[in-house]
Amino acid sequence: MGLREQWAETLMGFLVLVLAAGFLVYSLSVGGVGSKPGGYDVTAKFGQVGSLAPGAAVSVAGVKVGTVSQITLDPKTFLAVTKLSLDPDVKLPSDSTAKITSDSLLGGVHVAIAPGGAADDIKAGGEIDNTQGAVDLFGLIGSVMRPQGGDTAPAAGAAPAANPAATAPDSY
Repeated sequence: MGLREQWAETLMGFLVLVLAAGFLVYSLSVGGVGSKPGGYDVTAKFGQVGSLAPGAAVSVAGVKVGTVSQITLDPKTFLAVTKLSLDPDVKLPSDSTAKITSDSLLGGVHVAIAPGGAADDIKAGGEIDNTQGAVDLFGLIGSVMRPQGGDTAPAAGAAPAANPAATAPDSY
């Protein structure tokens, strides 16, 4: 192998390393690793978190302001306790509402926060008291498609009611 081929292989190897480093920096910046140090944590308790997982976005008015850092179960109340890591520049009123919403019909969920109107802010380590858990979309669709309860239609060929007063007149 000549000097020219060795130099070309060295240059190609260097180019591969530079591209790999570029992808690493890009993925860390998109993933939010190392962004906005000094954020603060708040907790929110939900009756149902659905498919919410650590790393999910926390948004206010559709703008990402943090991430879900931890989800645990409170053994006394059986509520899901979520720890939210918020941007230090975002100060939320103490009466804000946290809601688990879906990104699309295909999946993906995040926590959407609606700011309240209180004069005081949620402090680091504080809790968002007003919460709304995840809605089971497929359960709702199923309940509409197969209603259950006492509203059953009479079987075909069933005899009409015996009491004529119980039936509606043909005309009013």
